[in-house]
Amino acid sequence: MEFKNTKSIFTQIGDDVKDKIMEGEYAEDGKIPSTRELAGIVGVNPNTTIKAYAALQQEGIIYTQRGKGYFVCVGAKDTIVNSKKSEFLNEVLPETVDHAHKLGITLDEFQNYLKDLYHEEK
Repeated sequence: MEFKNTKSIFTQIGDDVKDKIMEGEYAEDGKIPSTRELAGIVGVNPNTTIKAYAALQQEGIIYTQRGKGYFVCVGAKDTIVNSKKSEFLNEVLPETVDHAHKLGITLDEFQNYLKDLYHEEK
C-alpha cells in the first residue's frame, strides 16, 4: 500500500478497509485480517493498525469478538456509502465546482465533461 502525505497513515488504512467493505472483499459479519496480519500486509507497525481498527470500531464499521478477531458490522457498507456520499456532496463537489468556476469552465462545459465521464464508466 502506498501512503500519501495528505492524511495520517492510520486514517488511510481505515479508508482502505472501508473500500474493501464497499467492494465486497470484506463481507458484513465476516472476519477481517488481525491487526498484526494487516500490519504485515501494508508494511507498518502493528500499533498503527490497532489505531485504525479502533477508529473503525468507534464509527460502527467493525467489531471485535474476544479471542476470535475483528469482524465487519452488519450495515457497515450502507454506513460507509452514506458517509462517503455526504463527504462528496458537501466537500469534494463544492470544491471542484469552485475550481471550475475559477478556471472559467462554464456550466455547459462542466456538464458535458461529466456526461462523458459517466458514459466512460458504463
